[in-house]
Amino acid sequence: MKRSVYEAEHELLRDSAMQFLEREVLPHVDRWEREGKVDKSMFRAAGEAGLLGMAIPGEYGGGGVDDFRYNAVVDEVLVGQGGGGSGICITLHNDVCLPYFLEYCDEPQRRRWFPGLASGELMTAIAMTEPGTGSDLAAIATTARREGDGYVISGSKTFITSGINADLVIVVTRTSDDPHGGLTLLVVEDGMDGFERGRNLEKMGLHAQDTAELFFHDVYVPVENRLGSEGAGFVQLVNNLPQERLSIAIGAVAGAEAALHLTLEYARERRAFGRPIGSFQHNRFLLAEAKTEVDIARVFVDQLLAEHVAGELTIERAAEAKWWTTEMLKRIVDMGVQMHGGYGYMVEYPIARAYLDARVQTIYGGTTEIMKEIIGRGLGV
Repeated sequence: MKRSVYEAEHELLRDSAMQFLEREVLPHVDRWEREGKVDKSMFRAAGEAGLLGMAIPGEYGGGGVDDFRYNAVVDEVLVGQGGGGSGICITLHNDVCLPYFLEYCDEPQRRRWFPGLASGELMTAIAMTEPGTGSDLAAIATTARREGDGYVISGSKTFITSGINADLVIVVTRTSDDPHGGLTLLVVEDGMDGFERGRNLEKMGLHAQDTAELFFHDVYVPVENRLGSEGAGFVQLVNNLPQERLSIAIGAVAGAEAALHLTLEYARERRAFGRPIGSFQHNRFLLAEAKTEVDIARVFVDQLLAEHVAGELTIERAAEAKWWTTEMLKRIVDMGVQMHGGYGYMVEYPIARAYLDARVQTIYGGTTEIMKEIIGRGLGV
């Protein structure tokens, strides 16, 4: 399908991202899957290759181009070309965490953090979810009490992507009892007293992506590590969620395209009753349906990508893309496993890994149910 959202310079970055994937990621994926995390040297190499911090101003070592299409190109390559969960630390860094630094850092913070964020010396994570709090940000219980020239953080977080490897963690804290006006974003740095990383959680899929429990035992954080003003956290989070959800949708479509490609190849090669299994009408219809869904999703997400670049993406439209594309991905990988038969259940086959990796995508970034609630409220019902 011909796409019009990208220009020549975006395709040049795609070529660079493909070379990076083949050189720095694919040779190590199996080992990272076993070890439960990527080598931080890969992340540093991504910085050297210009795949990090494209929107960070050039004076701090970044790409100096505020165009989310560059992020989307990297997302499509890392998710759609066999990297499994190994590239999520990059998409998390670029698409989810960096916007908070870009929007809310003051000049001293920019000078302090931006060079490392662009080079890969500083890997990021964001800590919202708590053991008793999922999608309800207003219920966050991790506290940050003001003490002198800083804050003392007490509490815990869970399911934190890049929680083991991260050098900087944006922690959503409660600084007052106001359900929404009492949230504040504080940056916790690796090595701060009282900051403890728990176990690397064992997940169904995305095994190469570390996911951790984090504990804060009276962690003192200087006020210089606050992003934006005290009490502005809820608004900051809401403002950045549409981009996060668009990023997930971009990855979901790329993943669905990859799963369909794997299944098509298998359906052409695998024979039963003397002919390729893809030639049976039932299977051909399933593949036709999957191809149609992927094409529809691609057109819709490309349109939202263009809207986002133009500053027009709404919370509701991002929610539409997030829930529908991730549910579509689940359907397509499930079809792929079924068409592979017994081989589809073998983890050595890429379709099996794709199946396991896909399941969480209707959960993180806001569940399908929460997305539908956002859309429904936008309809006035």
